[in-house]
Amino acid sequence: MSNVFHPRPNPIVAAMYTARDMNVDVIVMHGPAGCSFMASRPLENAGVRVVTSSMKDNDLIFGGGPSLEKALKESKERFSPKTIAVIGTCASTIIGDDIKAIIGRVDMGDTNCFAIDCHGCMDNNTEGAIRALKAGANAGIIPQEEYERQKVLLKAATSLEKNKGMAGRTYLSPAQSPTKLAVCRKIVDTLSNGGKVAVIMIAKKELAYRFADMFEAVDLARKRLGGSTFFVANLDKEKGLPRIRGYCNDILRDLESNNVKLDRIIGGLDEYAVIGDEIAKSVEEFKPDLTVVLGICHAYPNLDENSILVTDQPRELKNYLDQGFMAVGEAGSHGMVMGADSIVTLETAQTLRELVQ
Repeated sequence: MSNVFHPRPNPIVAAMYTARDMNVDVIVMHGPAGCSFMASRPLENAGVRVVTSSMKDNDLIFGGGPSLEKALKESKERFSPKTIAVIGTCASTIIGDDIKAIIGRVDMGDTNCFAIDCHGCMDNNTEGAIRALKAGANAGIIPQEEYERQKVLLKAATSLEKNKGMAGRTYLSPAQSPTKLAVCRKIVDTLSNGGKVAVIMIAKKELAYRFADMFEAVDLARKRLGGSTFFVANLDKEKGLPRIRGYCNDILRDLESNNVKLDRIIGGLDEYAVIGDEIAKSVEEFKPDLTVVLGICHAYPNLDENSILVTDQPRELKNYLDQGFMAVGEAGSHGMVMGADSIVTLETAQTLRELVQ
């Protein structure tokens, strides 16, 4: 990833989100108060307490141990957590603070407090997630076999991004999304003419709450206009970290309550990088006239001129548009789904509803 010039996700933030996905109660950032500030606030919307040791100039000279000890004591007293993850930062790594040793100096009682050795200069952001999972397994938060499984998936995700995603391009400027009207008209025209529309969701984490709305909209369009549909999603509720499995349960519950049936469930939300070929095989049997791909669209191997791509990433949108695909962006999706427990309206889906109602 050394040739990538545009900003990329931070390994520290990846570690934070992974701690959340392991259902850690409190995250203590051992670094300056502003480190990963933009990620910390949304995480609290998801029910995780995020605090900081607030390292100052003197900590960089004399060590941040006392500041971290204070943060740990106050976190235990204020929140009475069952679990605390202390995540390292660039500052604590550079000065060589031994986070594990500092934790050992504090009486944490029955709180399971563990260190995640992390900093922002690791080559791949997924390395932060892998280190968090390893620390979680060592602390007994998740089974060792789940750590090994997740490590394989995260390495596959890194490979996917380098080969087909944003990490494979030196620089991508954020793109403004084309209007949703054109792609929705294409869906309407296909169904109105008795055609076949496949909707594929290959989503990551909580973003599935928003992309899943497209199943409900296309199902409504089929009922009003005719044609046929095939729905497939990576919503296996038996796979993944505890919080991730909960997302699948929520979404499947909502779809069922609206009488929307998925034809196939292939893989979990953490398996987006390795399930593309299996999904493609199931879609090929349906022989669609039009394919709508949601989420990590480049994980689907059969993208062509009859594909509509829906992404939440402005730079990824630029990547798709540069390749000549019909693609639209759902800006701001991440903020909308933090802390969600039910399907969140997708602008593309709402546009389709307005066309057919």
